[in-house]
Amino acid sequence: MDGRWLEVGDGVLTRRYTELDLTVGLVLGPERALVVDTRGDARQGAELAAAVRAVTPLPQAVAITHAHFDHCFGTAAFAPAPVYALPRCRAVLAATSADQRNRWAAYYRDRGDPGTAEALSATEPPLPDADAPATLDLGGRTVELLHLGRGHTDHDLVVAVPDAGVVFAGDLVEQGAPPDLEDAVVPEWPATLDALLALRPRTVVPGHGEPVDPAFVAGQRAELAEVAALHAAVAGGTLSAAEAARRSPYPRVPWPLRSSPLGSRE
Repeated sequence: MDGRWLEVGDGVLTRRYTELDLTVGLVLGPERALVVDTRGDARQGAELAAAVRAVTPLPQAVAITHAHFDHCFGTAAFAPAPVYALPRCRAVLAATSADQRNRWAAYYRDRGDPGTAEALSATEPPLPDADAPATLDLGGRTVELLHLGRGHTDHDLVVAVPDAGVVFAGDLVEQGAPPDLEDAVVPEWPATLDALLALRPRTVVPGHGEPVDPAFVAGQRAELAEVAALHAAVAGGTLSAAEAARRSPYPRVPWPLRSSPLGSRE
C-alpha cells in the first residue's frame, strides 16, 4: 500500500500510505496540477513531492483540507507553489502546530519509530499563504474548493472535481476506521455530509482509507447523526455521558459537559 497511486477519475489520482492509512490527492489539468494535502512531516512531504514530479512536470498548487499534522506538515516540499486553505485553517495551524508536533513525536517514539519522531520534531510547517478561492482553474479544468460546513473540524475544506465526479473529503469521511471526533463539531457534521452528497459525486476520497461511493458516505452520515442525537441528549441533561458512550456507534466521542442546577460542571 505504501506510496501507491490509484486513478479514481480521468486525471484524478489518490496516493495511499500505510502510515495512518493516509490518502492524499492529485488533480491534473492542462496547464497545472493541484495537490490535495501534503503528509505529516518534511521528509514525508519530500517523498510525496518527488512522486508528484514523477507523474507530471506541470506547475503545482496545493490545497490543505484541514490543520491536522498528517495532512499539512509536509507542505514545505512544494514551495514555491501557492498553498490554499480556509482562513480558519491557517489560524488553527499557527496556534496548534507546536503542540501537535510534540504530541505526535512522543507517540512515534513510544511506538518505537524514532526516525518519524525525529523528522516530525524537526518540521516547522509553513502556513497556507492564500485563502481558498471558490474555484481554481487548472487551465481549462475547474476544481472547486468548498467549505460545506463544520464537522471533523471547524474549518474542513472539500475539493471537488466536477468533470470527473470526484470529491476529496478530507477527514469528513474515513474508511477503515471510525471518524476522529477529537476536534469535531459533532452537531453539525451530518448536515455537512448532506451537503457533500448533494454534489452528487461518483467517488469520494476520504482522508484515511480507500476511495468510497456515496452509499458509504450516507451510511457514515447516519452513524454520525446517531452520535449527534446522543450528543444533544447529553448536552440537554436527559442522558449521561456514560450511557451515551455505551450507545454510540463510535468510541472516544467528546461528550459535552452538563451544568448542574448549582452551576457546577458534571
